[in-house]
Amino acid sequence: MNKAFTRETDADADDLDDEVAAAPAIPAGTRNYLTPAGYQRLRAELLGLLDDERPKVVEVVSWAAKNGDRSENGDYLYGKKRLREIDRRIRFLTKRLDLAEVVDPSLHHGSDQIFFGATVRYVNQRDEERTITIKGIDEADSSQGEVSWVAPIARALLKARVGDEVQLATPGGVETLEVLAVEYPAPDRG
Repeated sequence: MNKAFTRETDADADDLDDEVAAAPAIPAGTRNYLTPAGYQRLRAELLGLLDDERPKVVEVVSWAAKNGDRSENGDYLYGKKRLREIDRRIRFLTKRLDLAEVVDPSLHHGSDQIFFGATVRYVNQRDEERTITIKGIDEADSSQGEVSWVAPIARALLKARVGDEVQLATPGGVETLEVLAVEYPAPDRG
């Protein structure tokens, strides 16, 4: 069949919305808590996609579309695919930022109770000491010792104080953790 008589779609059958499927869900009825820095990072990414990257890809696709047969035009095909990826990320970021509630952890500076944004040092039953920072779902980076506020470890620690013991349900059974220290970033005086 001639390509002129087939319908071109914006999504391939195997082109799943990987971004949204891989992103952790925000618990129902809650906001998307973010630190000020996390919010700024997501917002900067969104604006970069809207103001810079998307217009460049649209220009390439437009140029490639003028070059004739689109079915064998790599620039056109890749450009359309990249445009779908960019649009998907824009939709994702827009939804997450619409739900965002910026929480400044420095407001708790000097407190010994664990809230969002705290850096917590704790020890488990095997005398293994660990340090984590409780961040937003979209900004937590486990390689940096950051965990999402919805993670089981964060939920177990929230509202505890230095010296408290908390119970963490793990696949291997319940583990007792003792809170050793709680820190928050210093308030910005600028």
